[in-house]
Amino acid sequence: MAGENSASDADGDAVSGTDEAVVLFDGVCNLCNGVVSFLLPRDPEGRLRFAPLQSEAGRALLARHDLPTDDLETIVLIEGDRAYTKSAAAIRIGEVLGWPYRLLTLGWAVPRAIRDRLYDLVADNRYDWFGRKEQCMIPDEDVSDRFLS
Repeated sequence: MAGENSASDADGDAVSGTDEAVVLFDGVCNLCNGVVSFLLPRDPEGRLRFAPLQSEAGRALLARHDLPTDDLETIVLIEGDRAYTKSAAAIRIGEVLGWPYRLLTLGWAVPRAIRDRLYDLVADNRYDWFGRKEQCMIPDEDVSDRFLS
């Protein structure tokens, strides 16, 4: 993984530091937006920050971690110099959230090829099953500070 892990938003502030976890998600996917809406109230301490894969901040973080900036079909969790994708990202997000979501760590016992095959099945069908938006979600004002621009 790439070493330096800070990107800047339009104001020049650091948007990714060693203590922050950033969830990159498909901003036009209804399922992905639903996951973000699910995560926000379950993380009242604000340990997770968010950015659409399609955003400038999202693309910068992907590039910094040597991940493709186009046609990425996965949720990504960036923590420091580590980048988790697919099932590993989902499991690690559960770890960050704590109990009861930490139960997702049982997934580490399943071989990654099997976990990711199931993940890919959902990812490949997410637009057909859940639909898509015309534009990336706009966060509510009360949580907008959790989204990178």
